[in-house]
Amino acid sequence: MPSKSVGNKINKPEIQEYIKANLNTDLHSLLLKKSPFPDVSMQEIVQQIKGKQTAQKKFPFLLKDGIIFPPQLNLEQSSSEATALYKSQILKGNKFIDLTSGFGIDAYYLSQNFKEVTLVERNPELLKIVEHNWHILDRKAVFINQDLDDFLNVNEEHFDVIYLDPARRDQNKNKVFLLEDLSPDILQIKDRLLAIADQVIIKLSPLIDLKYLISVLPDIFRIEIIAVKNDVKEAVIFLSGEKRDGITVDCINLESDESAFTFKFGEEENVQGVYSEPEKFIYIPNNSILKAGVFNLISERFRLKKLHPNTHIYTSAQKVDGFPGRILEMETVESKQIKKKEQFNIISKNYPLKPEDIKKKYGIKDGGKDYLIFTQSKKGKIILKSV
Repeated sequence: MPSKSVGNKINKPEIQEYIKANLNTDLHSLLLKKSPFPDVSMQEIVQQIKGKQTAQKKFPFLLKDGIIFPPQLNLEQSSSEATALYKSQILKGNKFIDLTSGFGIDAYYLSQNFKEVTLVERNPELLKIVEHNWHILDRKAVFINQDLDDFLNVNEEHFDVIYLDPARRDQNKNKVFLLEDLSPDILQIKDRLLAIADQVIIKLSPLIDLKYLISVLPDIFRIEIIAVKNDVKEAVIFLSGEKRDGITVDCINLESDESAFTFKFGEEENVQGVYSEPEKFIYIPNNSILKAGVFNLISERFRLKKLHPNTHIYTSAQKVDGFPGRILEMETVESKQIKKKEQFNIISKNYPLKPEDIKKKYGIKDGGKDYLIFTQSKKGKIILKSV
């Protein structure tokens, strides 16, 4: 049972009504006002408003009476409901532990198919909020306020799954990407983790280099590159002390109708590119595939031809269904055929001008249903226009 002090003040009916009434109020102007409630500051009220605004887009399951939201930084660092729900569908077992609980979004979903759940968090106030919210959501767990290293020193349990989301900023709040620079240092503790778990799952920045990961973590057997609406959100790695046959990579684009693209790491090295000038159909892979770097493999799997070694746009005379990305029917045009004030979605790939520069140069507007692609084939710069 969580501490009764958590949420008691902020959850008073009159304060909750005030928060709901000001969900669309300018927060800067609100902060300049005096709080109408003697025991709750305007900063605390605005924190809850920001939390509800974030939850509407990122984790709507928390839009429930009684839920308390932490400071903005904790909200920003939390996974979205979409990515957490996806990860939960591939995990089950008896014992689950999240060693870097944070606001607990990942833990809430990932632990749903486990009998015993433990959350470890070094920030006591944040952990109290999570414990309070889980009580509201009728979810049970063991909540441990402890530094991760201290926990590992005293732990005697074995877990089916350990989950971590390391902090990716240094003491100066600069972003870091190497595993040894994260907090905790993954390279330093990974053997200790594998000794007490069947699987260790680690959420990392989408900017992490896959070849680097595999070179420093030979225990990886699976990598998930997860995008939401074509925006790559995270790379998730799966480690096990048990030897596996190769490393499986899944490229996922959530909230789309695209199927996952799955391959074994190293397949790309055995495939040669096949090239062509643009044909009737143009294909642009989703960003999770581009992140994976399987530029020739995607061409081979779908029997498509590339326009240029560095363009990563593909073409075919006949439409190929099931491609994980955009499929456009297009034709090659000359620049003089582009009329001013026309409206297009502009794509620039392997081309010297950015979309903003292209709009200015040709006097065209952004948006609408049609596309203009500025790119290169092996013969040189080309412009493609929707048919």
